[in-house]
Amino acid sequence: MSPNIQFEARLLVMGVATGAILMALYDLLRAFRALVRHGWLWVGMEDLAYWVFAGFTVFYLLYRENDGALRLYVIGTVLVTMIAYDRLAGSFLRKVLKKVKGCFKIGVSGRSQKKKG
Repeated sequence: MSPNIQFEARLLVMGVATGAILMALYDLLRAFRALVRHGWLWVGMEDLAYWVFAGFTVFYLLYRENDGALRLYVIGTVLVTMIAYDRLAGSFLRKVLKKVKGCFKIGVSGRSQKKKG
């Protein structure tokens, strides 16, 4: 196989891995939000910091692996992987978080009702 094709394939795989890792980090942020309540301002600041980090991560990948040359297919690969991860693994995690959050609400409200009664 040609060294150029191997390089492009490696870059593509690294783009897929970067997209999956970035969305896994966003899922951790979602889990944090489910456990710790905070207002819309903090949620917005967290999202802004995350997306700035994600942008720098993708461009660092291009800088490190491709000598800074812009490859739109790598950016597209990261984006498509992030969307696919969100639709598959992310939706599963959101369902689990809703159930876990519901269990905590039931437990907390049950305790407060016992104290009142």
